[in-house]
Amino acid sequence: MRWDGRRGSDNIEDRRGEGGGGFGGPPGGMRMGRIGGAGGFGLIAVAILVWALGGDPIAVLTGGAGNQTIQMGGGGGGQITPEDEQAAKFVSVTLADTEEVWKDVLQKEAGMDYTPTTLVLFKGQTYSDCGGATEATGPFYCPVDKKVYLDTDFFTTMSQELGAKGDFAAAYVVAHEVGHHVQDLLGILDKTTRYREQASEADANAMSVRVELQADCFAGVWAKNAAQKFGSLEPGDIQEAVDAASRIGDDTLQRNAGRRPMPDSFTHGTSEQRQRWLAAGYNAGTIRACDTFGTNSL
Repeated sequence: MRWDGRRGSDNIEDRRGEGGGGFGGPPGGMRMGRIGGAGGFGLIAVAILVWALGGDPIAVLTGGAGNQTIQMGGGGGGQITPEDEQAAKFVSVTLADTEEVWKDVLQKEAGMDYTPTTLVLFKGQTYSDCGGATEATGPFYCPVDKKVYLDTDFFTTMSQELGAKGDFAAAYVVAHEVGHHVQDLLGILDKTTRYREQASEADANAMSVRVELQADCFAGVWAKNAAQKFGSLEPGDIQEAVDAASRIGDDTLQRNAGRRPMPDSFTHGTSEQRQRWLAAGYNAGTIRACDTFGTNSL
């Protein structure tokens, strides 16, 4: 991906120098609403740890009872390494690209203005209006404060622990979370969240799968439009994203943990589904190709 030296986003909130931020909650004692499972990659690293310890990873990936986001203690800000700084610059450029692409796409296809999300960079741990965020929970989108949260160490986790390598695999992570923000702007997250709150566990999980697959598709829409608008894609970039999608399907994660895949417990979709919906968005380049709610064949 061609990104070095390009414009970065102004919508970056850098908390990496705050020594971890703590879990006391947002300033001013704001009430912290919590959601789980919104961020395609969100709790994968924690889920792997839970599997290894013999626990229930699905409770982690769905946020546990009541759809609450898991919180992990410990850890401070840590030292900001050159790799952290490089990752921060990369994230800023990627976010800027999403802003320009979604401004055009939403105006053209939905007749609405795009209000950018803010991306919070942190090191170790911080707070969000959806609950605590740590290096273990990974990236996620919080619809309460309209922000994406990301510890830059997660890119190392992606590459070394999940085997998802390459800068465009990392861009896919950012684009997926911004895809949730687009869903929020379109009113999709509000409707699906209300449905999940009243549905059975199996039905709520099935709805989560449709939400996540649409965010994958939106990431593909961004990639296609970014390629056309900026000429930023290089040979192999899309394959990096597809490979990343293949490694985080619910079935693959469960098999890698030595467990039999349990479709009723899926919350993000199979590897094949995640790859296919990412490709659908990329091939069409339009949000009309991303109606995961109106099909019986995911």
